[in-house]
Amino acid sequence: MPDDEKLVGEYPFLPKQERAQAKRNALIESGYALFQEKGYEQTTAKEIAAHAGVATGTFYRYFSDKRQLLMSLLEDKIETFLPPEISWFSNNPVASLASSLEIHYNRIHEFGLRHVLPELLSKDSELEAFLETARNRIHARILSGLKQAGEKGLIWDDLDLDTVAWAIMVIVENGLDKTSQSEKKGRYQDIAKLICRMVFPPSILEQLSKNDVDK
Repeated sequence: MPDDEKLVGEYPFLPKQERAQAKRNALIESGYALFQEKGYEQTTAKEIAAHAGVATGTFYRYFSDKRQLLMSLLEDKIETFLPPEISWFSNNPVASLASSLEIHYNRIHEFGLRHVLPELLSKDSELEAFLETARNRIHARILSGLKQAGEKGLIWDDLDLDTVAWAIMVIVENGLDKTSQSEKKGRYQDIAKLICRMVFPPSILEQLSKNDVDK
């Protein structure tokens, strides 16, 4: 990530030696574990240090506060929470998109900090602005793909592509809310069908799928 997009500011100390890097990484992993277990507000720097097996003073050697540690964690993972880039040129767009969605949702589940973000967004305008910038980048990529598909005559010719790109993001971001684990496999396919039917005329979808079967 470019330095001018970083949230965390200057670190008190950035280690170069392997042993010091291991301590810093242990603190990040401990913060990650405790934020998942207890929530951000209920976790203290002292607890993070104890969980990592170091003194509290060691925590402050590497991080100004627990927010800086969390931002360090999120900076590397921010696109985990955002909709995947979509390819509109697959021979079977529904199956391709369903596969991408499964990977995306599994990544969110494995990371496990999705519940922390709403807790922070109401109190941290800087993080909110950063997330919005990241969402805008994803939107731009989806929009670019839609325009390319439109130039090839693959999608409805009367779509407001900017609006469609935002609609796709909202659908993906909220598509699995309140969906049980056992229902998720079918849900990926349902979401993919909804998006593809919104974008492609039926004749195009049928032709693309036929091409895939004929290969």
